[in-house]
Amino acid sequence: MKIQGTWYRSLRETETGAIAIIDQRWLPHELRWVELSTAAQCAQAIQAMWTRGAPLLAAVGAYGLGFALQEDPSVAALAAAYDTLLATRPTAVNLRWALDQVYQGVKELPARERAAAARAIARAICDEEVETNQAIGRYGLGLIKKIAATKPGQPVNLLTHCNAGWLATVDWGTALAPIYMAHDAGIPVHVYVDETRPRNQGASLTAWELANHGVPFTLVVDNAGGHLMQHGLVDLCIVGTDRVTARGDVCNKIGTYLKALAAQDNGVPFYVALPYTTIDWAMQDGLAEIPIERRSDDEVTHIWGKAATGAVIPVQITVDGATTGNYGFDVTPARLVTGLITERGIVPATEAGLRSLYQASVLPQLRT
Repeated sequence: MKIQGTWYRSLRETETGAIAIIDQRWLPHELRWVELSTAAQCAQAIQAMWTRGAPLLAAVGAYGLGFALQEDPSVAALAAAYDTLLATRPTAVNLRWALDQVYQGVKELPARERAAAARAIARAICDEEVETNQAIGRYGLGLIKKIAATKPGQPVNLLTHCNAGWLATVDWGTALAPIYMAHDAGIPVHVYVDETRPRNQGASLTAWELANHGVPFTLVVDNAGGHLMQHGLVDLCIVGTDRVTARGDVCNKIGTYLKALAAQDNGVPFYVALPYTTIDWAMQDGLAEIPIERRSDDEVTHIWGKAATGAVIPVQITVDGATTGNYGFDVTPARLVTGLITERGIVPATEAGLRSLYQASVLPQLRT
């Protein structure tokens, strides 16, 4: 998407054969591109959240396997790199999907061909990701158009949680793609952006994206969503997701469940935008089966910001030694989801709804 008027992808290949990604830890204060050229660097970037967002993790992981094969084209090295990369983020299913695509696509090839084939698969994953998100955007745009028709001359007010824009994907985003398309089509939109503690990915990433694209927004604290909905200030909620079960349960950034509860109580439509790679057909009960990542205390006890000197620094905001329950995600039961916006259409959050769009041809091939 746009940064100061110039269109970018969030991942690009460099002339040296590396990939360049934005180190998102420094946003919104600094735009830093970093190059990754080894599987270990890709794993570090994912684990330490230089890069994040389920679809983008998939792309970085796929390139990581290619880098591993450049160093050692053996199947043993491929399997070791697969395991290392998969362990970096246990909740997002897209990463496993992409690693499986590369693993299955190269393991039977002659050793000398594996690295190049892995890179070709990674490149194809990125290109497909962009096309998929554009399709999600077009279907979501239809929802926004319908609401806009009921309130001519007034903005459509949307609420989103965390970051599901182009920083979380290769381009366009999932939940934000319909918003960008509506804005570009001249439909007045306004976005309430949850700050999304503890890492402030709404405040630091979504707000930065929207500002660069010229989309009007208001940054709100996480717990303001219910109040806004009670007073009729939200027309539509759209969020992204890191994993959706076969029956439609949704796992997303912690706090999503509370937004869905508030939306149901106030009659506000609550939609989830996702590509097919986010569906985990092997799981049914999200609460019982999805692994919820628990992250380090310092994400809660400290907050990053720009000091008066201009330096970006961490500041402790709690008593020394505080122990935290830093759960990265929660699960929103399918019954609270109005619909799922996919690249193939909008369906109810049910297994029948998902199966109506997807046949066996898109089910993931798992590593064997």
